[in-house]
Amino acid sequence: MPSSSSSSAQQARQALADQLRDIRLAAGLTGRALAARAGWHGVSKVSKIEHGIRPPSSDDVRTWCRVCGTSPERAEELLAEQRAVAGMWVSYQRLNRAGLRKAQESVRPRYERAALVRAYQPKIVPGLLQTADYTAALLEDARDRQGVHRDDVTEAVAERTGRQKVLTQAGHRFMFVIEEPVLRYRFCEPQTLRRQLLHLRETTRMPTVWLGVIPLGADRRKVLPREGFVMFDEDLVSVELVSGVLTVTQPREISMYIRDFTDLARIALSGRAARDLITAALNDLG
Repeated sequence: MPSSSSSSAQQARQALADQLRDIRLAAGLTGRALAARAGWHGVSKVSKIEHGIRPPSSDDVRTWCRVCGTSPERAEELLAEQRAVAGMWVSYQRLNRAGLRKAQESVRPRYERAALVRAYQPKIVPGLLQTADYTAALLEDARDRQGVHRDDVTEAVAERTGRQKVLTQAGHRFMFVIEEPVLRYRFCEPQTLRRQLLHLRETTRMPTVWLGVIPLGADRRKVLPREGFVMFDEDLVSVELVSGVLTVTQPREISMYIRDFTDLARIALSGRAARDLITAALNDLG
């Protein structure tokens, strides 16, 4: 797992590592003895797992429990925790292994369950506000950059646009903050961007949606741009990094994202002022 400013994944991994160490000690085994019985070369692997340096695989946990004589019930608990820890960091290669459509399907339940979704985007229009052809341009780029072998962009686009039904369902609220350059980045055909901007301007009138645009001339003191992220209520934050997605669940860290989102929303323009910025970007398209 690459290093990250977030400690959520590392804390969860260390918590699992501590439990495995306690099991080894309770079994009266040294690290070297455990490694020998497990058929692992030397004690290095045991040490790295117990210090949270190397995340254990499911096979590692099964072997650890077998060697230490752990009960089947306790072994299943640890395996469930291992799966949860592994899921906190997902590389795009792993996320898209089964195709882009499956990756899109995997996040739909989060949007359907959340009463309040808050998203910040410094680079692209948030997924729930995208037009189909804008989404297609993004996913085609993802397919090519990440070497996805299954060409299911059309199906993935349908899944993402279908998710947008939550915008009109009762019991859901949505807050979006984007940087003004998002309105102008031309990674797609001009007509695709035009249709996207027209759609975005109309979404500002939806009763469930609040859209804020941070203008280039905003006072950014103590309000720096951040990586793109989506918050689901106050339970989970999904952070988009260059190589994958980090899931943050630690309450202390979630509160940091809430604080940053509040600061970003404070300097954003909304309503008519946001529509004026979108219109200006449309006019500049010619």
